[in-house]
Amino acid sequence: MIDKETILSFFRNKTKKPLAFKEIVALLGLNHKETKVLKRTLRQMVASGEIVHTRKGLYGPAEDMNLVRGYFESHKDGYGFVIMEQPGERDIFIPAWATSGAMNNDRVLVRMENWQRREGRIIRVLERIHTRIAGKLEATKTGWQVKPKERAIHFNLLISPKDRGTAKSGDLVIAEITTHPSERKPPSGRVVKILGKPEDPHAEIEVIIDEFNLPKKFPISIHNEAKLLYKSKAGGILQDPQRRKDLRSLPTVTIDGEKAKDFDDAVSVSITKHGYTLYVHIADVGFYVDWGTPLDIEARKRGTSVYLADRVIPMLPKELSEDLCSLKPKVERPSFTVEMDFDRSGNRLSSKFYPSLILSDERMTYTSVRKILIDNDAHERSRYEYLLREFELMGELCGILRNRRMDRGSLDFDLPEPEVLLDMQGKPEAVLTAERNFAHMVIEEFMISANEAVAEYLQEREIPVLYRVHEEPDPMKFGDITKVIRSICRIKSQFKPTDFPELLRNIKGTPEEEIIHYMILRSLKQARYSHMNVGHFGLASKCYTHFTSPIRRYPDLIVHRILREVLQRKHLSDRRIQELKKLLPDIAFTSSRMERLADKAEMKVLDAMRVWFMKDKVGEEFDAKVVSVTAYGLKVRLKDFYVEGFIHVSYMTDDFYQYNEKNMSLAGRHTRRSFEIGKELKVRIDKVDMEEREIIFDIVN
Repeated sequence: MIDKETILSFFRNKTKKPLAFKEIVALLGLNHKETKVLKRTLRQMVASGEIVHTRKGLYGPAEDMNLVRGYFESHKDGYGFVIMEQPGERDIFIPAWATSGAMNNDRVLVRMENWQRREGRIIRVLERIHTRIAGKLEATKTGWQVKPKERAIHFNLLISPKDRGTAKSGDLVIAEITTHPSERKPPSGRVVKILGKPEDPHAEIEVIIDEFNLPKKFPISIHNEAKLLYKSKAGGILQDPQRRKDLRSLPTVTIDGEKAKDFDDAVSVSITKHGYTLYVHIADVGFYVDWGTPLDIEARKRGTSVYLADRVIPMLPKELSEDLCSLKPKVERPSFTVEMDFDRSGNRLSSKFYPSLILSDERMTYTSVRKILIDNDAHERSRYEYLLREFELMGELCGILRNRRMDRGSLDFDLPEPEVLLDMQGKPEAVLTAERNFAHMVIEEFMISANEAVAEYLQEREIPVLYRVHEEPDPMKFGDITKVIRSICRIKSQFKPTDFPELLRNIKGTPEEEIIHYMILRSLKQARYSHMNVGHFGLASKCYTHFTSPIRRYPDLIVHRILREVLQRKHLSDRRIQELKKLLPDIAFTSSRMERLADKAEMKVLDAMRVWFMKDKVGEEFDAKVVSVTAYGLKVRLKDFYVEGFIHVSYMTDDFYQYNEKNMSLAGRHTRRSFEIGKELKVRIDKVDMEEREIIFDIVN
């Protein structure tokens, strides 16, 4: 049989040099039919970057030609880094002249030019991510061009006069890329939509959705499939042919934010002679959405739900995400339960996984659970008196699990996060620091435990699965950041990534705490999905996956399906193992990419809400704190609102300020006045740039 594994094995074991197509056919002894299969398979492998087709017409494995695969992270100045597809490998620096027309987030093939400096050159773009870009249409001496709003895209898109439609110079537009950039010529495109100037925050979010090419609606066919599912399965839970364990009598609650509508998870806790039994019940989305259905294909394309200030763009239609799959209170729901036994020290003694039937007693909020466990609120405790024992057990077990996780080296970042409060018209009336209380930690610890249990179960059985991986910091980035940390914290000894947990404990409650948190975060790589397990550095977990949010994350749904297969069949065939091995790398890559896209869109909406909130406050003064320092100026955050803005060094006119890279500060040459991270100051709103979504501050006195 001619498949990818056969071809790779052939090159590894039977050849010592690149070969022509006819040589491969002859050495493998293929007939006419097999030769056609070989040609098709080689074409696929060249497209994916596993095999390289040289200019002389020869074929060979990429790894044997000093070539590696990854995705390109572009910097606004033109250079960038290739993040390796294979986890555990260091990033590769790509100079501006060596990008070969690759754009931000493109999947690329790289030739290593200098292993010691980890410097390379992109020789081929394997997958183009950008099909459309948002930007401003500009008239030039030679014609028209679109200047991208995304600063990491450093190409202007050429637009021919016939392709600009009715757009005028200065218009914000969406342009479709017709030819991508190369080493010899810039990209070109055509205007497909003119984005009007937003008249209110709601319209601004619509513009951002267009900028990121996020799907606004589900196709009619998807809605119809969801409605059919609702009619056929809404009342058929008890007739489910899968044997479900009946847990309806078990005290069970969901705990979510006040605005949540999609309830992925519910929890139950009981005391036992050995310690505790924790039940984590997850919405059984796989019961409703099967492999390869139109719903599944749409969910895979979206990858994740996107949470914006005034709406959610769901991964699944509302018929499923907010109703049929959601673990609503007082309603019987099919779920997938992870049952775990812990001793009194938090050691997991055993775990079981099975389809179940649950009945959630209450839809709790984080605020309500905090009132019960932390504030001892008499009214709230009286209201939920019949569940008080369960809540107290949850609090006990959470504390034990959290302490154990911290002891093993997990990183505890307690950083402020913004929350936008909207009025009845959808306008931001405040941007505040979101509350993170003990109830958030309860759910966080229980979900981490369930994810680890599922990952370890599948890994022990050598079942291919999607892991959630978080690699150790890149040595180059880590080296740069530790110089500053050692200077601020006055650390004289050598400093390693494994020292982060102790450092975070030592600085807790100090003025430097938030600064160091951000600096450590900056040195870390982004967590991502992978078919290969390299552990999760941030959680100090040797084996981790995502299982607990299948309504809003596609990888979780994949893990559900694989676990169900293993439980039903006990043993997966070699053929099925190979199928999963081929399928998972691409799902991991696209899911990670869509997650990054969703994060960026959410941040852009947050920036937009900040400027809409501050646009009428030009000239007003506020207390603020420096949160970042560069050679160009200071990034500050207001004390009363979670609003950030910039003070350019040119605004600091009382002296000539010089940047000290060692301790990340700006100091006046004559006055010796210095600004470092954490310094408090009073600022004035100088300008609110609605178009760039930026707030410019000036220092008062």
